[in-house]
Amino acid sequence: MHLSGIWKRRFLATGLWLFLGAHLVWAQVYYIQPKANSPYSRFGLGDPADQFYAAAAGMAGLGASYNDYAHLNLVNPASLGWLQVTAFELGVNARYSGLRSGNASSGIWSGNLNYMSLAFPIKNPINQALERSKNKFGWGMAVALRPFTNVGYNVESVTTSPDFKQATTSLKGSGGTYKLSWTNGLRYGDLAIGADAGFIFGKITNSRRVTFDSLYPAYSTELLDEISITSLQYRLGVQYTLNLDKKSKKRAGDIGKPVLTAGVFVNNTSDFTSNSSRFYYRDNLALSAPTDTFLYAADIEGKGVLPREIGFGLTFEKREELRIGAEYYLSNWSTYSNEARPERFMDTRRFLLALEFTPDISSYNNYFARLRYRAGFFYGTDPRSVNEEQLLEYGITLGTGFPIFLPRQTTSYVNLALRAGRFGLPDSLKENFVQLNLGFTLNDNSWFFKRKFN
Repeated sequence: MHLSGIWKRRFLATGLWLFLGAHLVWAQVYYIQPKANSPYSRFGLGDPADQFYAAAAGMAGLGASYNDYAHLNLVNPASLGWLQVTAFELGVNARYSGLRSGNASSGIWSGNLNYMSLAFPIKNPINQALERSKNKFGWGMAVALRPFTNVGYNVESVTTSPDFKQATTSLKGSGGTYKLSWTNGLRYGDLAIGADAGFIFGKITNSRRVTFDSLYPAYSTELLDEISITSLQYRLGVQYTLNLDKKSKKRAGDIGKPVLTAGVFVNNTSDFTSNSSRFYYRDNLALSAPTDTFLYAADIEGKGVLPREIGFGLTFEKREELRIGAEYYLSNWSTYSNEARPERFMDTRRFLLALEFTPDISSYNNYFARLRYRAGFFYGTDPRSVNEEQLLEYGITLGTGFPIFLPRQTTSYVNLALRAGRFGLPDSLKENFVQLNLGFTLNDNSWFFKRKFN
């Protein structure tokens, strides 16, 4: 038995176990939400989840103009046209949030499985090399599951009055939505187009409970809302890579080749349907009294609209050495609507700068020279507002890609990214956060490989 066969089976077995383990975890995620306290997630469908992966997270979420032969980028589906390996990606995150409002402050840790995806090129590039063909055509396909929005908050406020003295209002929420997507990217020469079809689903629970602390035996009043969401969302993308060294006779992808990539993507203004229920009741836990129900309504059908988003950018790259990118994103959240919970939002914008540097990708005696060092800066607005003042988010990112070398296999990666920043408004509730993203990119170049026997 050849050594390559041993490692190949180990690699595929590892990927299979990771896939099954991740599937089991995702089965739990839908019902058990991670501990979190994000008060602004009470509005809309919750806090928007990052749609980029750990490698891009170290570069502030670079996506519109980012493509890599060994990493996935589903922000712009056209990037799959450059995929050269079969890639299984799995990501987790941990976040510390320091909340402050006036003289009150609190801190909390949260974390979750962040994404899971499998992608592959339809035609194995090894076959092209063995057949000595120079096919300019590339086609990559991916299936992914990741959060779309997250809801998690637990807020208490105390008020006093001459009539009822002290009352405590508790606001709690949990749940979120998820996106299951099928993505394709087609490339011919230096031009690539892509399309993404995503099924968005999930359930959100919001609770508002008022307890009169100084009145005994007073009843507590609670209003409980549950909303289930389903929607189909489509995204189109285009990328064009311009060779800046016209005199070079090197083949595409050679180390040090200077290129400039322009990219743009847009997703449709998508309709969604909702199924909600409302439960309005009083109880007294101290006396074990029966529940007094004021309102119970179930299976309330509704409709809504998710906003359109467009992003575009430019990235300069010296292959496997240096990458510098700048991108801009716009979302028309003013068109958002939800019959189950009518709310008004504002259009958003986001700007980012990104950097990736690899000292010497071909070094054989210095592992740290082969690492991918990343950094970025981001600044943007949030669709939610306080007193007509739109929320802001800004910060910096740092990241590192650690290559993993297996005998006769393409390089896999462990990607680590750190994001630190501030969210909210200076004169209102604000959040200082630090988020750690850890991603595993397991690559294989033997899928769809044609074996010939003489």
